[in-house]
Amino acid sequence: MPAHNSNTDPPAAGNLVATPLYRAVQLRITRALAAGNWKPGEAIPSEAKLAGDFKVSIGTIRRAIDELVAGRILVRQQGRGTFVAAHTEDRTLFYFFHIVGKDGSQEFPVSELLGFRKERADANDEALLGIARGSRVARVRNLLKLADRPVVLDDITVPTERFARIDEDTFRNREGTIYGLYQARYGVNVVRISERLSAAHPPAEIAAILGMHANQPALHIRRVAYTYNDSPVEYRLSWINTADHEYLSDLWKTAPR
Repeated sequence: MPAHNSNTDPPAAGNLVATPLYRAVQLRITRALAAGNWKPGEAIPSEAKLAGDFKVSIGTIRRAIDELVAGRILVRQQGRGTFVAAHTEDRTLFYFFHIVGKDGSQEFPVSELLGFRKERADANDEALLGIARGSRVARVRNLLKLADRPVVLDDITVPTERFARIDEDTFRNREGTIYGLYQARYGVNVVRISERLSAAHPPAEIAAILGMHANQPALHIRRVAYTYNDSPVEYRLSWINTADHEYLSDLWKTAPR
């Protein structure tokens, strides 16, 4: 039987209705990931198996998977298969932590929890996290040190509806990264972030924590983290002491897959 053409594969009845077809397949795979069909670190089925399940060509499956690999949702391992991305320290350092020394040096930060509280969501939470005003959120203040010096102060907000029974001990005693905690304990996989950067003078309290002088400018970052289907799960406000560090964005750098 001749191979199907990825541009002319018929959609499975009642399932694949979007055009182009690989986008519909990509959406179905993403929905399966969001439903927990394949866990972080697990291999997804082979391209041949997926092609049979979805009733499309291997070319269509391959293009859909290519998109998910490019989006860092899946990871190809040569000779082993394709796996759901897991939030290891190396992955976090490579994809989500962009602060480096001014000489280009990069190291994994040491984390120190400074505060934790739960309260009602406000209008800002409603706008950024898509949650109802008045619902519950957890707010975390976390300090990151590089070379034993305070460099980054994060004020993090997450909805408790997604992170049930989250508490101070959970954050303080976690193993690994915050995104790793979200993934391992709550099944929430951060797959992309959106950041807005500006220069500003931090409040005196924050400047003191970061060991900054009065009127010394800092880098201010507003970040929203998203899981599958562009669903926001966390936002954080970060202050960075740039005396010895800077922000590096190297979007096209070759990354381990």
